[in-house]
Amino acid sequence: MTDQREPFLYVIVCASGIADNVSGLITAAHAEGWRVGVIATPNGLGFMDQEAIERQTGYPIRSAWRTPAIPQPLPPADAIAVAPATFNTINKWAAGISDTLALGILCEAYGLGIPTAVQPYLNSAQAAHPVYGESLSRLRSMGVLIGDYVPHKPKAGGRRDQYNWTHVLDLLRPVLTSTTNRN
Repeated sequence: MTDQREPFLYVIVCASGIADNVSGLITAAHAEGWRVGVIATPNGLGFMDQEAIERQTGYPIRSAWRTPAIPQPLPPADAIAVAPATFNTINKWAAGISDTLALGILCEAYGLGIPTAVQPYLNSAQAAHPVYGESLSRLRSMGVLIGDYVPHKPKAGGRRDQYNWTHVLDLLRPVLTSTTNRN
């Protein structure tokens, strides 16, 4: 008899004005067969309804390190989706900076072989910075799947209606298929 468990997806949410729409990504992930746990950057917590997200996922949102005496509140990840991924998080991650729980998980994912997809959200002035392109190149070389995103104009409201929340699921669909076929 095989274990028929649903694969587990970590959704990492960064501090962005559109982070309050992460519930749509969670709903879509559930519809595709993922169980979901949310990890937020410390500043990202203020951009979403924490209680609503915890009810939707059935898990607490994580944003801070835990001590070894505290049990792990989330199952191990089968895959990770970073949405919305900000300029700050993308550049720190590519540089190997692990100064938050979210970045620590992302930095370890490479060494653990956890498939990871990212959907950037930033403005064109940030995207013009040379480090951003270098960071995307480094993440791609690490096997990170990067969604298409046309940066919005600075101080223009960010085209929140055009952000493709579920593109990370499209990128991770082969992972879901291989995970469910193993079980």
